Amino acid sequence: MRLIAHVVLAGLLWSQATCVAAEEPPWPVVARVDRQPLRAQLQRLRAALANIGSPLPEQLARDLDKAGDIEDDAVFTRRVQDLLEAHCIAAVELARDRRPVVFVAKKPVELDEQGWRVALVKVINPDGLRARLRVDSPSAKPLPHALPEEVDARWLGLSMADGQPLTPSLTGLPLEYRIVELFARDAGPKTARLEFAAPLGRAAGRDEPAPLDRGSSVFAEWRFDRDAAGWQAANDMTFGNAAGSLEVHGSGDDPFMQVALPDPLPAGNFVIRIWGKSEETGVGQVFWWTEDRPAPDGDRVVGFPLEAGRATLYEIPFRESGRVTGIRIDPNGKPCRWRIDWIELANADGGQDWAGAEVRFDVRPSTLVTFRVLDDPDRPAMGCFDITDTAGRVYPPQNKRLAPDFFFQRQIYRADGESIRLPQGTYVVHCSRGPESIPDVQELVIGESPVDLTYRVKRWVDPSRRGYWSGDHHIHAAGCAHYENPTQGVHPPDMLRHCMGEDLKVGCCLTWGPCFDYQKRFFTGQLDSNSRYPYLIRYDVEVSGFGSHASGHLNLLRLREQIPPGGASKEHWPTLGLNTLRWAKRQGAVCGPAHSSIGLTRFVDRVPGTEDRDGPNGLPTFRIPAFDGIGANEFIMNVAHRVEGPDGTPVPAVDFLSTMNTDRTAELNIWYHVLNCGFQTRISGETDFPCITGERVGVGRVYARVDGELEYDRWCDAIAAGRSYVSDGRTHLMEFTARRADGQAVESGTQGSTLTLDGPQAVAFEVVAAMRSPTAPGRGTQEAPTEQRVELVVNGYPVAAETVLADGRERIVRFDHRIEKSSWVALRVFSSAHTNPVFVLVDGQPIRANHHSAQWCLRSVQQCWRSKELTYSPAERALAKQDYQQAEEVFRQILLEHGEPPP
Repeated sequence: MRLIAHVVLAGLLWSQATCVAAEEPPWPVVARVDRQPLRAQLQRLRAALANIGSPLPEQLARDLDKAGDIEDDAVFTRRVQDLLEAHCIAAVELARDRRPVVFVAKKPVELDEQGWRVALVKVINPDGLRARLRVDSPSAKPLPHALPEEVDARWLGLSMADGQPLTPSLTGLPLEYRIVELFARDAGPKTARLEFAAPLGRAAGRDEPAPLDRGSSVFAEWRFDRDAAGWQAANDMTFGNAAGSLEVHGSGDDPFMQVALPDPLPAGNFVIRIWGKSEETGVGQVFWWTEDRPAPDGDRVVGFPLEAGRATLYEIPFRESGRVTGIRIDPNGKPCRWRIDWIELANADGGQDWAGAEVRFDVRPSTLVTFRVLDDPDRPAMGCFDITDTAGRVYPPQNKRLAPDFFFQRQIYRADGESIRLPQGTYVVHCSRGPESIPDVQELVIGESPVDLTYRVKRWVDPSRRGYWSGDHHIHAAGCAHYENPTQGVHPPDMLRHCMGEDLKVGCCLTWGPCFDYQKRFFTGQLDSNSRYPYLIRYDVEVSGFGSHASGHLNLLRLREQIPPGGASKEHWPTLGLNTLRWAKRQGAVCGPAHSSIGLTRFVDRVPGTEDRDGPNGLPTFRIPAFDGIGANEFIMNVAHRVEGPDGTPVPAVDFLSTMNTDRTAELNIWYHVLNCGFQTRISGETDFPCITGERVGVGRVYARVDGELEYDRWCDAIAAGRSYVSDGRTHLMEFTARRADGQAVESGTQGSTLTLDGPQAVAFEVVAAMRSPTAPGRGTQEAPTEQRVELVVNGYPVAAETVLADGRERIVRFDHRIEKSSWVALRVFSSAHTNPVFVLVDGQPIRANHHSAQWCLRSVQQCWRSKELTYSPAERALAKQDYQQAEEVFRQILLEHGEPPP
């Protein structure tokens, strides 16, 4: 039966027949409550229990229905208590001027190892307080931020279920019942102190907020019965109110909401609590700011994983040494929908309004589940498993995970023969191995005996069989969604496991600002020894949080030396990105800016005379970006420079532009413009895991072609040469080739990607295309596959298109196009995949595709200098100005070659 999991796991402790009142004499009893409001509260309670998958047992439900016929208020009140007392883990007596009084049962409460149970809390409230009842326990603190010596003691999971149809706050009735959810990590007899509080808090955002009580466990709370309660939809977001909740609609890639606090809060430990329902998976983030640093920044942010389609409590702890003045919430790193019932900012250290008692537990052992993962014999078997019970709860619970299981993800990764423990019940397991695999959905029924779960990896496409090796050149083992304690980030075996589980052949783990001094120990200048062919990981550097990061973060791959001369850490790095590139390129590194579109999506100007020149959907556009972020900003200057390579020969300062993890139009727009000026920068694919997203590594990918055995150095060479394409893993554009009429052909990334023509003529462009819709048969649905549009792009504009069925089959797509002048040509499926270009040179002339692009680049260099000048240290500013001026001269010269006088 599909209800097994809830009868056993979350059945309101229905298996207990304990009469609490009989075991603990002082257990409080309420004499009389008005029948009508108490009945209404019980109806909401029953609906809430059903919503979380723990409906009342049928007999108890019938008994409560029968009790509803009792007309005498006192008799009805007593009958309700008689029926529900046996299912209460505690009774909490509240009063306005003192702490709660807590009563608990003497008999141990039964829980299940690795399982959830639901219990009731009886609330006696003679003063009619309308506060939210809170529960906590030292044993229920989260693991991800624990010190090593605290891990064993944090075995309990605990939260109040305060979502709709229950009201966030108590109703004010003298008697009501609330719901508490409990999880046990370990089997055996246990003891935990359960603590309760019902502080009145401070209704932030209202006309007359209550005075701030420094000793309270709640500093501010927001209810959305009338409006947004002071929260502002600050970016890519709109609000609406419905049924006492805040409806949040994120419309872009960076939606966020923020609020200013009525009064600054002193330094301390805080926790943001959100009860809400996200419609999408992903990672949310909480930022905060202070009096001395009055804007959000990347040093003060905590990520939290999202559960799709299930109302739940999110608790996000953070520490701050300054006076906190504002909070920002990013509900997802992509378009999203949320329903938020309430938010509160609380004291993570507890405050002075808590009271509690010791509760004994008897935790029954769970069942061993062993994974049997089968894959091709030439690659080690690893699978990705997303496990939920029939109430939608994720297993293992995310706030009780330590590496290699990441608390900010739903899924876990297990190799053949590895195992987990699950309590008895019925589960749905989504099995996969990266976007090239065909997902498999299995029902797993757990009884008392150990069971196996067998997953056979099946792929709809395998680019590695054609020599295309997937990689993500930008992943992190510390910072952002990662926890910093107890291990200062995670270790190489953990990162390798995640790459293997996503079938990502190359993972570039970039050490950056957070935990730099700890993580730098893993850099060796070669492959990490944990690599298991064909799954390779290597440690390198992202310049982020130090050095030249303010003018645009840099990905530095294949470094031989990790740190520039002059120091052993991150404080002495150059503030001019081009100086960092000069150092990196001398040692043969492959380099490019990170998260390219950040700073390129707000516009301040336009190239004159281009009002009707923008391409479809604004790609390309001739509007000038603000260059006010940390993406490919200084890139517009760097691309015009050549620097000294390992053998002293000048080489391009920048090898690639990062794509696939920020606004695609802005990523491609700057690339198209520099290609139009004759530069040959390539693109690569990245995720910036777990910062831009913690969903999984390899959300954005590059597929680089290497002949023969995969080697990291040759894989980097393929990226620099453009023998690659970028993709989300569900769309593939392989073996992109340009061919003359006489049969002479060039594959992208070979022979300099250059095809020469004697005069204008027709050229054939071919690619092996394969794509698969998420709704194609085999993914648990019966919908027909969708169609994708493959476009031929010449000098930034689409000139032809072919519609391809996204059914997972490989097809040759061919275009014939006449090339009139020297041009670059590529193929794309916007926004899922893009090839690197082939350069078609006519009569030996350089590519000068569009004089408006040269004007765009020149004006962009000037705008970038205005934006970034003060980010360079005084010692480097004169050289920086010289480098910018040199870049301006390069673009002025290109304009002259167009016959256009530079502005």
